[in-house]
Amino acid sequence: MGIGTVTDPYQYAEKRFRLTERCLAILKEKDIRIHLHTKSDLILRDIDLISSMRGEVGITVTTLSEKYSKITEPGAPLPEKRLETLRRLSEAGIDAYALIGPVLNHLEGSEREFVDAIAATGVKRVYIDSLNPRPLLSERLSRMNIRGSDSAKEKIRRTADDSGLVVRDVF
Repeated sequence: MGIGTVTDPYQYAEKRFRLTERCLAILKEKDIRIHLHTKSDLILRDIDLISSMRGEVGITVTTLSEKYSKITEPGAPLPEKRLETLRRLSEAGIDAYALIGPVLNHLEGSEREFVDAIAATGVKRVYIDSLNPRPLLSERLSRMNIRGSDSAKEKIRRTADDSGLVVRDVF
């Protein structure tokens, strides 16, 4: 069962309404395998429930820069929180991975540091995704000099592979 495939299941309102938590409890009762994806450290609230279920969890990590994160993902948890979330999920024995995507040009020149930070969380695999913008998003990103980077993507792929991480493409 894919959770968070279109919309993050741990948006701010989840803290109050706990809908994802209730859905997870139902899925656990039915012993349904989950594939949960988020950017949010709020998932740690449900770590005991998730660790008792079959499945895997992905956390999106796009940068190590707080400044860049605030520009490209306003309102989302900052990179340090996401890395800490990956670490805690891994320590809890949850099958967790990092989704690196989209790979943007700001990572050029810092690919090793980026991969090392992800590897330090204890995850064993990463998924890599390219930038696939819609027309209006392309215009906005272009004005900010933000673009996808195939060279950073390939360097991250090689560096992650050399670090012992299993590397897969999202699509």
